[in-house]
Amino acid sequence: MKLHVLPAGPIATNAYLLTAAECGEAVLIDAPGDIWAEIQPLLAKEKCRLTELWLTHGHWDHTQGAAEVVRQAKPRVRAQADDRVLYETPQVMSAFLAPGLKLEPVFPDLWVTDGEHFQALGLDVEVRHVPGHCPGNVLFYLAAAQAAFVGDALFAGSVGRTDFPGGSLEVLTQAIRGRIYTLPVETIIYPGHGPATTVGDERQNNPYVSG
Repeated sequence: MKLHVLPAGPIATNAYLLTAAECGEAVLIDAPGDIWAEIQPLLAKEKCRLTELWLTHGHWDHTQGAAEVVRQAKPRVRAQADDRVLYETPQVMSAFLAPGLKLEPVFPDLWVTDGEHFQALGLDVEVRHVPGHCPGNVLFYLAAAQAAFVGDALFAGSVGRTDFPGGSLEVLTQAIRGRIYTLPVETIIYPGHGPATTVGDERQNNPYVSG
């Protein structure tokens, strides 16, 4: 499996493209604005078909490009149902958009649940629900790759904002300790913004949520 880190959209939201040339398939994690233009040449170069789109949560900067990706590649879309209103009626986020930004709805095919396991690219994927920044924030954990894609729950040296509707610092803190810090310390954390970090580093050094 090969990992491509692709910051995109108006506020440089991280999208992650996982490609597996051996099976000719790929997975996209989150879909910021204009991401299709970024991933299309990579898919062609590596001779992979985009089979799945995983959305970590429903905030606009992670979903702005999702409708275009679905139109172009027709992947199966996975997301968590607590953010259903954000995915299917994104105009509810209009107060938080910069002027001129437009959103299209996306309709997930599968609603993931906490503790669920499924197979992708020949690997086991575990879903963990990490609310607090957003009600439906989830992480996707690939144990074989020692990687967790956590959305906006946790960043290198920081945590997600909790002042949006549905946010709660208490809920987020509990979720980080119970759902992220319980992963193996060597697990690489791939956040929705900024650089990667590790579970061990954040448990020891994060000034907002200690281990």
